[in-house]
Parts: sequence; C-alpha cells; structure tokens
Amino acid sequence: MTYLFTSESVSAGHPDKLCDIISDSILDECLKIDVDARVAVETMVKGTKNNSHIIIFGEVTLDSKTEINYEGIARKVAIEVGYDNHEIGMDASDSVGCKVQVIVTRQSNEISQGVDKGKGLFHEQGAGDQGIMFGFATDESESFDSLKGSFMPLSAIISQNLTLKISESMKNGILKWARPDAKSQVTIEYDDHGLPLYIDTVVIAIQHSDLANELFEGSIEDEWEYINEEVKEKIIFKVIPKNLIKETTKFIINGTGRFVKGGPYSDAGLTGRKIIVDTYGGMGRHGGGAFSGKDPTKVDRSAAYAARWAAKHVVASGLAKRCEIQLSYAIGVAEPVSVNVTTLGTGIIEDSEITRRVSKIFDFRPLAIIEKLKLKKPIYKMTAVGGHFGRLPSHSGHFTWEIIDPELILQILKKD
Repeated sequence: MTYLFTSESVSAGHPDKLCDIISDSILDECLKIDVDARVAVETMVKGTKNNSHIIIFGEVTLDSKTEINYEGIARKVAIEVGYDNHEIGMDASDSVGCKVQVIVTRQSNEISQGVDKGKGLFHEQGAGDQGIMFGFATDESESFDSLKGSFMPLSAIISQNLTLKISESMKNGILKWARPDAKSQVTIEYDDHGLPLYIDTVVIAIQHSDLANELFEGSIEDEWEYINEEVKEKIIFKVIPKNLIKETTKFIINGTGRFVKGGPYSDAGLTGRKIIVDTYGGMGRHGGGAFSGKDPTKVDRSAAYAARWAAKHVVASGLAKRCEIQLSYAIGVAEPVSVNVTTLGTGIIEDSEITRRVSKIFDFRPLAIIEKLKLKKPIYKMTAVGGHFGRLPSHSGHFTWEIIDPELILQILKKD
C-alpha cells in the first residue's frame, strides 16, 4: 500500500517569516559588534486598514557601548522583503504610517552566570536553557541531481525551494506581478517500503497585484488562469525534478481565487511560529524551540544544528537510510543530559552502537558546538527563510552544519 506525506514552506513575505528575518538581522548586527553577544529577540508585526506596527522585544547584552538601531534594521528588512507600500500590506518606509516599538532589556544575571565560561556551577560554559533538540537526515533526496547532498525529506526540501524561487522571481522581475507573501505545500506519494514515488499534490498561494483590473478588464477568472500558467511554467516546473511529476499530479494555485492584499495586513506575524517549516517539514520530531533571534549559546539553536550535523553524517556514511538524534540539556550544564540515536529501522547495525559512536565522535557541549561550527559569525539572516537545513554552505560561513567531513565519516564507520 502507498501512503502520502506533506510538508509546507512560506516565503520571506509571510508575516511570521518577516519577523524571523528581522530578529535574525538584529542578531547578526549584535554579533558584528560583539562575537559574545547574548541575544534573544522576538518581533511582532501587524497591519490595519490605515497603518502598521512592528514591535521588537527581548533581551540583548553586548560588551560594547554601541547602540543597536533596532528600528532601522526592522524597516530596512521589511523594505527589502517588499513591504514599501501600504496597499501591499505594510509600508515600512513610512515613519508615520508604520510605527516601530522597541522593548529590549539585558539578559538576566541568573541565566548569564550559568552560560559564561568559568562562572557557572560547573565552571564550564553551560547550556543557555534546559530542553530537547532533534536532528534528522534521510537519503531520499539523494536520487535527484538537483537535490543531491541535501539529505532531506523530499516534501520539505521541494516546498522550501518553491518559496525561495517565488521570492527570487518577484525580486528579479520574472514574476513582475508577484507580491511578497506566499506559501507552498508538497505532498509526496510513498510505496510500502517508504520510498518516494511521485508528487501527488502541489499547493501554491502567491500574493499578486490586481491583474484582473490591470490586464483583464475585471475578469477574475482570466486573472486566475494567467497566474496559474505563470506559476507552473516559471516556478513549479523549474524547481521540481521532472521524474517526480506524473499525469495525475494535482496543482492547486491560489485556491481561494485571489490573493491581492496579504502580509501583515491579513495576518499578524510573530518570530518562531514556523518551527516545522524551519526544520524537516514534519518528518522527524521537533523539540519545540524556535531558532531565529537567538545567539548560539541558546541550545535551541546550536544543539539543533549539531544534531542535524551528526545525523547527516550517519546517513552519508551508509549506516542508515534515516537517522534522528535527540539531545537534551540542563541549564548551566555543558554535557548533554542524554544523547539518543534512532535509525527508524533503517540501520545496518544496532542503534545502540550508532549512539555510542556518535557520542564518542561528536562533542555536544555548547562551547564545542559553537567553536566547531563557527557559530559566532553574523550568518543568521540567511537562515531565516528557506529552511535551516538542506542548504548549501558558503565561503562566508553560512550553514557549516551542512558540511560533510570525510574524516568524521571514517570515524563513524570504524568499529573500534
């Protein structure tokens, strides 16, 4: 028997993602000033009929007297995303029509003493909070040239690539009528062995200008048909591997018929509300902690990256087709409380042995993770859209947790 599995993604102009980008842009600016900055920043956006609001709140501690221009960063990000007209959903360039409120204090002393190196109860840089984090990898993406090396669930990586392509096409003029807010959803059909067969359904919601009145003499039907063909030709068929599409694949584009006014006007946005979009699209568990706006002493972020890094090496080594790693931490304590590896029945050796090898090879203490993956660089704005995993590492230090180290592969395969 076959079964279906679905993942979704959202574009940079989705209100929640806009908030993630603002929060991570603030984090990057703090790290440029102080590599040891402590940052936990949330953003909220909401538009109304006559104006819009951006609220920035949280904790920031810098070893510097330099002031962070929170309002300037927020406005710049929103304009870059495309919100420079209130008719679209927000005009961040309008200091009267778009209000920015900042409520930021310093990190509490009780938390910082457990995270500062040498100051905590155990005299070692501990985790910034308690919690559980998961990392996941699968080889199902590796049969497709355009996805090779990502080791990601197909539904997740394809839906992410669709929204990235939509945002890129809006900015470079390929879709001149497109506006910032968009979502995608991909449903994959699997066989009874868990192998992907085809794409069953692709869902796209894309904000657009009033084409009915601009081009089609008020015809909403002609507008909808035009947008459907444009999205299929310039987005879907450019992104999805051809052999995953069959005659019965369904394409649902702007299922409500129109999507003209969106963004913060239609929905309030908040940092950290798209945690499944940010990770594995629902395939593989999630510990519940969001990433954006948090410096790497917060294990919600750094340990999730490390767990992904380790899981990817397990699958890349050939020891398993799927791997999920759970890490758990206590606040102020460096060593994880627990490390658990499961291969979901796909391992060629016992999960307990893989757990032993992973625990021996990978150092999951927060400071070790930060140093190994070079997480003190201002690299986080790019992670806020398009997923934190399955991305290409850059020479500037982005997505270091996606790099496969041949030496670590050899160590994982070694029996001792």
